[in-house]
Amino acid sequence: MTIHWRFGAGRATESKRRLIFALDVDSTAEAEALIDALLPEVGVFKVGKQLFLHAGPAIVRRIRERGGEVFLDLKFHDIPRTVAKAGVEAARLGVKMFDVHASGSDEMMRVTVAEVRRACRREALRRPKILAVTVLTSLSRDDLKRVGVMAGVENQVVRLARLAKESAMDGVVASPHEIATIRKACGRSLTIVTPGVRPPRADWDDQKRVMTPEQAIRAGADYLVVGKPIRDAKDPVQAARAIVADMERGFGGLTLRSAVERT
Repeated sequence: MTIHWRFGAGRATESKRRLIFALDVDSTAEAEALIDALLPEVGVFKVGKQLFLHAGPAIVRRIRERGGEVFLDLKFHDIPRTVAKAGVEAARLGVKMFDVHASGSDEMMRVTVAEVRRACRREALRRPKILAVTVLTSLSRDDLKRVGVMAGVENQVVRLARLAKESAMDGVVASPHEIATIRKACGRSLTIVTPGVRPPRADWDDQKRVMTPEQAIRAGADYLVVGKPIRDAKDPVQAARAIVADMERGFGGLTLRSAVERT
C-alpha cells in the first residue's frame, strides 16, 4: 500500500487522478480541444447526455485512444434487464465508471452488477466501477417534497447509499454535504464521486449543495467532478491546476490514519 499524494509531486499526481472534468459541451470540436488541453491535468473525463447524444460512443473511443479515462454519466434508469444491457455496452466501450439511478431499485442495481461482471469475465474486459446516483445536487428538500419524497435530502441520500451498498454497487454519486453521513452509514469501502464542487468565490450556477475542492476532499470524497469553473475559464489548464492545488490542500489536512484508509 502506497500513499503517493502525501509527499510532494506525488500528492499532485494523486489529486489529478481523482479530478473528473465534466465535458458538458455540444460539439465534438470543442470536446476534442478540451481533451487535448486537459489530458495532462485531470484523471477522468465525464461524458454526459449532451455530448453523448451529439457525438455518440465515438467520443468515448476518442478519449480512450488518447490515453484518457471516461466516466460515462448517462444515469441509467429503466427496467433491470434494459439497464444491465446498457451497462454491458458501457463496459465494452472501456469506460472507467458509469452510473445508474439508485431509485431504480435494488433489483435493477443487482442485475446490472451481475450482468456486467459476467460480461467482463466472458469477454476479458476491464470491469468499470458502477455508481449509484443518490440525490442530484440541484435538488433541495422542497424539490423532494414536491415529487413525494418526505424524508429530507440527507435521509434520502443515506437510504439510497445503503441500498446501493447492499446491491454490490462500487460507489455512489452524492453531494459533498452528505459525504460524512454516507461514510458513517456505509463505511470506507464505498467509492464516493462528488459533483457540486466549486472553487472559492465561484458562481454556484444551478448547484444547491456545494463545497470547495479542499472541503470536499477533507470530508471524504474519492473523486471530484468539476465542469463549468474549468470549461468557462479564460485558461482552462490553469483553472484545472488551481482545482488540483485546492485538492492537495485537502489531502494535506488529512491525518496519516485517514490517508491509509483512503488508499
